Amino acid sequence: MSHNSFGKNLVFTSFGESHGHTIGCVLDGFPPGMEITPEEIKVELRRRATGQSRHTSQRKEKDDVHIVSGVFEGKTTGHPIALLIENTDARSKDYSDIAEVFRPGHADYSYWHKYGIRDYRGGGRSSARETTMRVAAGALAKKWLKLHHDIEIRAWLSQLGDIELSKGDVSVRDDNPFFTGDTERIAELEAYMDGLRKSGDSVGARIDAEAIQVPAGLGEPVYGKLDAELALAMMSINASKGVEIGAGFESVAQAGSVHRDEIVSGEFQSNHAGGILAGISTGQPITLSVAFKPTSSLRIPGRSENIHGEPVEVITKGRHDPCVGIRATPIVEAMMALVIMDHVLRNNGQINSGK
Repeated sequence: MSHNSFGKNLVFTSFGESHGHTIGCVLDGFPPGMEITPEEIKVELRRRATGQSRHTSQRKEKDDVHIVSGVFEGKTTGHPIALLIENTDARSKDYSDIAEVFRPGHADYSYWHKYGIRDYRGGGRSSARETTMRVAAGALAKKWLKLHHDIEIRAWLSQLGDIELSKGDVSVRDDNPFFTGDTERIAELEAYMDGLRKSGDSVGARIDAEAIQVPAGLGEPVYGKLDAELALAMMSINASKGVEIGAGFESVAQAGSVHRDEIVSGEFQSNHAGGILAGISTGQPITLSVAFKPTSSLRIPGRSENIHGEPVEVITKGRHDPCVGIRATPIVEAMMALVIMDHVLRNNGQINSGK
């Protein structure tokens, strides 16, 4: 099994490579009757897209999504929804110098040892280009959750390198290139990124996310816990290196009397659990954070080996993000939406089937 799919009742499968002709996905199990247009999907794709500011990769894809199946006369049919996007701005020649070289920090080394094939064109399946289809499918899931359950999912940049940001006004996160609600810090972030780009180096980022209006009761013990599957979904995103649910690692230093979320008159007094207890949602906002590593494609020389085991010096050319985590905000939202919608459908099938 190749593990290019995830989900139980709502199954998402992606295919394609960064510099291949097309990328695509199939979303199976989506309920019938919801209106959807390519333009609605493209709204989310624009949020993820490169080339929209000087702070991201300058690769500029059109990201015109084609709905191949599963939608008839503007409404979902209940059959598999297939989406396709053509790659229009791939420049494989940028990578010809490293066709036999392992870039430090990339998937090159591990992919070679697993498959024995070196697809050097921008990372192939391991490229962040693959996440385009997650965002496309997530657009449908986000709309369905809002329409049928008033569930809203939103994410924002909470840390860039060593700059920690407040949540601020999340409603304006799409009005700036950093997906931050802490708008008073934008000038500082701009200057920081300008200096980083000139240096040729990169940094990581932290994305916080929440889902509000999630009903209590979603999740399946023991091996289908909602928080476990959210963590799996987040860790499947390119460059992710850590996930926290609720208080996360801060809970290590918290006393039990502080960490426990007391209930008074039917209301929780805190949310250190992140809206999930024993793998099942509590009705509180579901909160999580994802850490993304620094981009490994650098102009700064680095030591490595080639496929023959010979020592080499690597300098990566091409168009790359000084901080890939900046564009992860809509990807985190999409993955969160797909997991929660899958659990809503599972819950409807088991618990609500007799109602």
